Amino acid sequence: MLTLLYTIFNMQDSDTYKTVAVVSEGYINEQRSKFISFALPVKSPEEVKEKIDSVRRKYYDATHVCWAYMLGAEHTLFRANDDGEPSYTAGKPILNVIKSNCLTDILIVVVRYFGGVKLGTGGLILAYRNAAQKAIENAVIIEKTVNEELTVVCEYPFLNSVMKIIKEEKPGILSLQFDNKCVFRLSLRKNNVQKLKDRLQKIETLKID
Repeated sequence: MLTLLYTIFNMQDSDTYKTVAVVSEGYINEQRSKFISFALPVKSPEEVKEKIDSVRRKYYDATHVCWAYMLGAEHTLFRANDDGEPSYTAGKPILNVIKSNCLTDILIVVVRYFGGVKLGTGGLILAYRNAAQKAIENAVIIEKTVNEELTVVCEYPFLNSVMKIIKEEKPGILSLQFDNKCVFRLSLRKNNVQKLKDRLQKIETLKID
């Protein structure tokens, strides 16, 4: 437990996070009940709803469609649902698998077809946890960076100085506008933003938002 809390604390200070690259599937059979699991990359609660609805339509005859998700680089937005199973026997075990694997921007859905044998509280928790883990084991895990955007405005005489710093620090240039002044919209890895700002702010008349 202490290890998990330490990991979560460090994730909140990090500018990287882990997620799944594409949809992956898992499957287990427990006392004749079938558990089909899916790990899906998602970016918003609206996308989560769309993905769940899609699974429900495909597996319309399933006994239960249980799920959990985690969103955001800081791992602060999450939710779980038991879909009619006894409280905390499905959604929470799925969510715990997401947490234990330190993943985010992920939805795990576990579809159950009841096999006629009641598994009990402990059996259900174990089955949903194992099914969720199977989907993770079959997933392609990738690491992404947390980026920040900033707008840089400079006078034309200082354009070359700005361009030199941009070339050296290598932020992404989202847009570039030449009007009365030069306006850059930049994107850069979070941990490198302050260094870029410190260098740019030494240029006369330059503004950063």
